[in-house]
Amino acid sequence: MNTHLIDEQNLTDSKNWVDRSLAAVWHPCTQMKHHESLPLIAITRGEGAWLYDDKGNAFLDCISSWWTNLFGHANPRINQAISKQLEKIEHVMLAGFTHAPVVELSEKLGALTQGHLGHVFYASDGASAVEIALKMSHHYWQLQGKPQKKKFVCLENSYHGETLGALAVTDVALFREAYGPLLQSVFIAPSPDSRKAKDGKSAKEIAIQCADALETIFAKEHQNIAAFIIEPLVQCAGQMAMHSPEYLRRVRALCDQYEIHLIADEIAVGCGRTGNFFACEHAEIWPDFLTLSKGISGGYLPLSLSMTTEKIYLAFYRDQTAQGFLHSHSYTGNPLACAAALAALAIFESDQVLEKNIERAQDLTHAFIWAKEDTRLEHWRQQGMILAFDVKPSVLKNPSSFAREMFSASLLEGILIRPIGNTIYVMPPYILTASQTQNMAQAVQRALNRVLK
Repeated sequence: MNTHLIDEQNLTDSKNWVDRSLAAVWHPCTQMKHHESLPLIAITRGEGAWLYDDKGNAFLDCISSWWTNLFGHANPRINQAISKQLEKIEHVMLAGFTHAPVVELSEKLGALTQGHLGHVFYASDGASAVEIALKMSHHYWQLQGKPQKKKFVCLENSYHGETLGALAVTDVALFREAYGPLLQSVFIAPSPDSRKAKDGKSAKEIAIQCADALETIFAKEHQNIAAFIIEPLVQCAGQMAMHSPEYLRRVRALCDQYEIHLIADEIAVGCGRTGNFFACEHAEIWPDFLTLSKGISGGYLPLSLSMTTEKIYLAFYRDQTAQGFLHSHSYTGNPLACAAALAALAIFESDQVLEKNIERAQDLTHAFIWAKEDTRLEHWRQQGMILAFDVKPSVLKNPSSFAREMFSASLLEGILIRPIGNTIYVMPPYILTASQTQNMAQAVQRALNRVLK
C-alpha cells in the first residue's frame, strides 16, 4: 500500500471546504482579500427556501441565490424532470440536431408572448443572451444595407452583463474604469428612476421627461443606432431603480418612429418577478428582442435565451452561410437545462403562481411596513416580488463597507441578503408563507440595527 498517497488524502480531508476554496477558487464579483476578514460560507445542501452550511447553520435565501431560484432548492418536480431527461440524453449539439425539450420549451415561450416573439436562440448565461441580441440587431441592419446602424443606447446605471458586448451597454463606473478601453462607445440616456420624482413630480412624469431626453438622442443619431436596451421596470443591479410602465410605452413608440430595435433584458425581471410573466406586459408592449436567464430554469442549470420577431428571423433566412446568424455555444439548448425550464413552466401553470404571487407581494408589503416608517431609510419601493429601500447616506459611518457589513449581519440573523451599495432589497423564491415573509422582514430589521447601532 502506498502510504504517501494515504498521507496526502488525510491532509486534504483535514482541511475544511473554506480553506480549500480560498486556495483553489476565484470567486465572482469579489475582492478575494476581503475574505481575510469576511468568512466564506461553505454550503452543503438546500431545501425549499433554506440553505445549510457545513456547520449545520440555516439561512433563508432572501435573494433566490442571485435571483435565480423560483421554487425552492431541491424542488421535487424539477429534480424528477432532470432525472427523467438524464435517462434519455444529457447533451447533444444543436447544430444539425434537435430534441424534444428544446422544441417544447421554444414553443411554450413563443406562446407566452402570444406569438409576438419566437425563434428562440439559446446560450448558457445572461450576458451571452445579451450578446446574441446585440449581434443580431447589428447584423440585421447590415443585411438591410444599413451597416452604419451599429451603435447602441442604454440607460445610466444600467447593467446587462460582463462579457465585452454586454459590458459596453453597462453603465457601472467600477467596470468602465477597469475595462473601458476594451469597450465599444455607446449613448447613455437618463434613467427614468422613480427616485428622481421630487418637488411634487410623479414617477410617470419622470418617465415622460426621460423619454423626451431619449428622443433627443434618437432624433440626432438614429441613422447610426441599431438598438436601445433596457431592463423593463427595474434596473436590478442598478440599485433596484424602478420606473413607470409609461416609459416603456413611449420607448416602444420612439423605436418604431426612428427605426431602432428595442431589446428587453428580462434576465432578472422576467419569469414572474414583476407580477406578470414578462415585465413588458405591464406596459402592453413587445420588444424586438427579449432575453431571459436566471429563473427560466428554476435556478437549476445555466440556461439563457434570446427571442426575436418573425421579421428579424426572416432577414437571416438566405442561401449564404455568411448571411445567417453567426453565433454558437457548445451547450446551446442543453436538454437537461431545457427539461428543468419545462418543469418550472409547468409549476407556473399548475400552481397558479402568478395569481398567488399577488398575495405574496402583499405579504412583502405588510412585512416591510417598518422600513417605510424608519427615518434612517428612504425610497421604499416595490414591483411585484422585488422590494427595496435605501439607507440614507447621512446615517452610514462607512459607506464603502456597508454592503459587506450588512451581509455579515444578515447571516448572524439566519438570512441571506446582499445589498447593492446602500440599497437593501429582497427577491425571495415564490414559496414563502406569510409567516416566513414576516420573519424575513424582522431579521432584515435586526441585521440593519446591528450595522447602524
